Amino acid sequence: MDMRQITPGFFAAPQISPDDLPDIAAAGIKLVLCNRPDTEIPPSHQSDAISQAAAAAGLEFAVRPLTHQTMTPDVIADNRALIDGCDGPVLAYCASGTRSTIAWALSAAGDLTADEIIEAARNGGYDLENLRQTFNAIASAKG
Repeated sequence: MDMRQITPGFFAAPQISPDDLPDIAAAGIKLVLCNRPDTEIPPSHQSDAISQAAAAAGLEFAVRPLTHQTMTPDVIADNRALIDGCDGPVLAYCASGTRSTIAWALSAAGDLTADEIIEAARNGGYDLENLRQTFNAIASAKG
């Protein structure tokens, strides 16, 4: 398992396995957020299998599949609401963790500066420099 800390309350990861859930719970994660569409993976790693393993490990679980086409403001806001509403750290996963990190970053724009977002993502191993203008535009729109 490759769990990467982006902020104290948000972690991103590449695809996880049902076998990873006890270790994820032991690490203090409270909510596992699946951002990976089931159509990308075999049944053994689809959201139903991960959900059952999460429940067995005492974790909350939510499914919000993301693709480049479905990463809309409403979906980003929904992801943010799940993260903000959780009473503890959240682990979001997708194929590499990049989509999950981008979704977090887009929701954080305006609350954090572009530099802060890019640095947090970089510390987790994700390069979001190419989204700097987008983060700044979102921050400007938020006022």
